[in-house]
Amino acid sequence: MSSETTMVAEQCRLREWAAQIRDCQSRPAGMSVVEWCACHGITKANYYYRLRRVRKACLEAIQEEMPVQQMVPVRSELLQHQEQEDGNLQTGLDISIKGFSIHVTGSTSMPLLSEVLKVVQHAE
Repeated sequence: MSSETTMVAEQCRLREWAAQIRDCQSRPAGMSVVEWCACHGITKANYYYRLRRVRKACLEAIQEEMPVQQMVPVRSELLQHQEQEDGNLQTGLDISIKGFSIHVTGSTSMPLLSEVLKVVQHAE
């Protein structure tokens, strides 16, 4: 069996497992995972194995889609200083894109900034 055939078989299996997981997660209120598994002919251990594999595949797919993050040097004169309520100064950068203003500081979460920029990129 070629590696391409193996990959296709794995993707089909993962899609099937993902459908089972969605089905289990939308099971009737009051029905346990163990009861759902018994009704569908799989063990609880096998269900959680499939759940882990599907989650791992989803995370890998997301990571492949994410662009490589690059650090962009910013001249200090472009940074703005804002006084916080406690009297401390916080240095940050205001970014204006498509009518949106984003204030970025050293404590801004990079994953959050990345998600916000994706939303702004697709905004009209």
